[in-house]
Amino acid sequence: MGSLQLYLIVSLSWAFFFLYTHQLQSSQTQILLQIRKHLEYPSSLEVMNTFDGDLCNVSPSREMTIACQNNVVTELRIMGDKFVKFRGFNGVPIPNQTLSERFSIGSFVTTLSRLSSLRVLSLISLGIWGPLPEKIHRLSSLEFLDLSSNFIFGQIPPKISTMVQLYSMVLDGNYFNDTVPDWLDSLTNLTFLSLKRNRLTGQFPSSLCRIRTLADVSLSHNEISGELPDLSALTNLNVLDMRDNKLNSVLPVMPKGLVTLLLSKNALSGEIPKHFGRMAQLQHLDLSSNQLTRSPPPFLFNLPNITYLNLASNKMSGSLPNPLRCSTKLGYVDISDNKLTGALPTCLGSSSDKRVVKFGGNCFSSDLQHQHEASFCAESLTETGKSRRIEKLLIVAAFVSGAIILIVLLPFGLIFLYRRLCKRTVQELSVPPKVVQENSPAAVPSELLASARFISQAMKLGAQTVPMCRSFSFQELKDATKDFDKSMLLGEGSIGKLYRGKLENGTLVAVRCLPLSKKYSVQNLKVRLDVLSKLHHPHLVGLFGHCIEGDGHDYSTVKQVVLLVYEYVPTGNYRTLLTETYPEKVLKWSDRLTILIGVAKAIHFLHTGVIPGSFNNRLKTNNILLDEHRIPKLSDYGTSIITEEIEKHEAKGEGTKSRKNLEDDVYNFGYILLESLVGPIVTGREETFLLNDMASFGSTDGRRRIVDPVVLTTCSQESLSRVISITKKCISTDVLSRPSFEDVLWNLQYAAQVQASTDAEQKADSIS
Repeated sequence: MGSLQLYLIVSLSWAFFFLYTHQLQSSQTQILLQIRKHLEYPSSLEVMNTFDGDLCNVSPSREMTIACQNNVVTELRIMGDKFVKFRGFNGVPIPNQTLSERFSIGSFVTTLSRLSSLRVLSLISLGIWGPLPEKIHRLSSLEFLDLSSNFIFGQIPPKISTMVQLYSMVLDGNYFNDTVPDWLDSLTNLTFLSLKRNRLTGQFPSSLCRIRTLADVSLSHNEISGELPDLSALTNLNVLDMRDNKLNSVLPVMPKGLVTLLLSKNALSGEIPKHFGRMAQLQHLDLSSNQLTRSPPPFLFNLPNITYLNLASNKMSGSLPNPLRCSTKLGYVDISDNKLTGALPTCLGSSSDKRVVKFGGNCFSSDLQHQHEASFCAESLTETGKSRRIEKLLIVAAFVSGAIILIVLLPFGLIFLYRRLCKRTVQELSVPPKVVQENSPAAVPSELLASARFISQAMKLGAQTVPMCRSFSFQELKDATKDFDKSMLLGEGSIGKLYRGKLENGTLVAVRCLPLSKKYSVQNLKVRLDVLSKLHHPHLVGLFGHCIEGDGHDYSTVKQVVLLVYEYVPTGNYRTLLTETYPEKVLKWSDRLTILIGVAKAIHFLHTGVIPGSFNNRLKTNNILLDEHRIPKLSDYGTSIITEEIEKHEAKGEGTKSRKNLEDDVYNFGYILLESLVGPIVTGREETFLLNDMASFGSTDGRRRIVDPVVLTTCSQESLSRVISITKKCISTDVLSRPSFEDVLWNLQYAAQVQASTDAEQKADSIS
């Protein structure tokens, strides 16, 4: 009997245990589904629609990662596609950029906080808008927080100071517009802090100087003013990025272990202090676009690990010692646009592929690069001396005047103070600032709507009186292509043959013959073709219309063919131009960057400017066409909109067929970048090149061996290095480490700006 009772007790205990476990997992699932609803069903969470099972078992991807322990969610990463930002965002939702007016960030965070075991939370580019609620602190176990690229404004909630487990906090690319918090030292484990590209004001928080664990601080592109404090106590700090702020102090004492120091585009003054010479780990120093004076200290050029030194656009004067010792690792130096005189030191003037040196806009005796007359810098020095004497006189005069005024006004001040103390303050009001949110769409300023260039063109066209995709008859296209004659054949690829044609009205067209499955739904296809026809962008080949016909020419084994009619782009494709040797046709580095940026903009539009986004866009150099003005246009894009249905039918009975996604476009565009650098790679040898030659980019000799000579002779090293860096990331074997297309586009635009600046300097030098 006792044994039976024991058996029943154990059985019931296990039953209750399994029941409890099931209920717990179910509650976590419901929270995740509610989060999806709050975020208005983003495409990155579409897997939840079809996945039948425990969401903890969903394969991680760049768009979504869910990790669990003991039947509770411990990690949640979601990346959306709302990348486009508006500088004029003022707290009112923007159609197709932010979540809708119905979204409540308070309710959303309340739901999030029910995942009380979360240690990692990353919500990027999801259109989240509104002030971040204090209740975020309920996620007390959080160690990693990333809310980048959203529309969150107001202050950073003070109660985050109670989240003492945080070691990484990233709030980049939002609209926080209060001061940088001074309670950050409460986060005693904080190692990585990044608040870039916000609207933060006030001074650099002194509390940061007390967080000994900090390794990386990035507060660039804000409006932080005042002085930088002594940072020498931060012995673990490796990176400090304060670019593009309003700092107006002298350079403070820095930690000796700094590796990267970025302070450009501020108003820092004075000379570079001697203790910078003890920063033995420093590799990257950017002090450009400030108001630094005196001559650059020689030790900066010979720090043991320095590779990048930018002192451009300051007020430095005097001469550099000659000989000057330069570190063998120093690969980039910019001392341009200062008031430096004398002879250029040998280690900066000797031509070498291993070091890029910019020194234009000074008064060096060298004939290289653009130099001012010596009198220009001498006048500047004289004016500087005069201004210093005037400043001293003004200080003395101000002191004397202040003393006289103080003596005269002191009696009146005492009388006024006495009267004030005799009165009682009746009432003091302290009304905190309040953000007023309008629910009416009319509250959106007209300038915001006018600047919304990336709002879905398909959605806009659908809302207007735009004709549906034109339907051509098979006979029309047969006549246009001379019965699909071989002389009209432009090429043949994996998705069908491409013919040149001429319509009855004289319009030149390109006709793509796309074979379809016999099980295909024609009505469904027409809807998809109509969507495809509404993808309009300056760098996309225009689709004029289509024709659906059975038993198309040369496709006897296929029951159905769709003919896509595109605009005809006559000049040729990018791959062909990359092989040109005639001087007038050769693509210089700046030309290649222009083409790459145009194509990247088109791809970014396909990913983020239409609903749903179009991925797997068959990116390769021979699908980039150029018109007579060398304006690039991407062809064969969006075919996944059509072929998706084919793949579904063909996959039946063949097991699960993997779906290509965003990473394919990033990876394939990486190959386009690679071929822009080294020239066309023989088809089938891509992997061999990656294995044997990619490492060569890391050295000057290696670059000279594999990079296209046209690129080497027409590029700046900084621009080239930027593109090489983003290329490596795009073709990385680690899918999660590949960049977003927004990042790719930004890096290309940056490289183009650097190249344009170099070209302008060289042109000025040649004229002078």
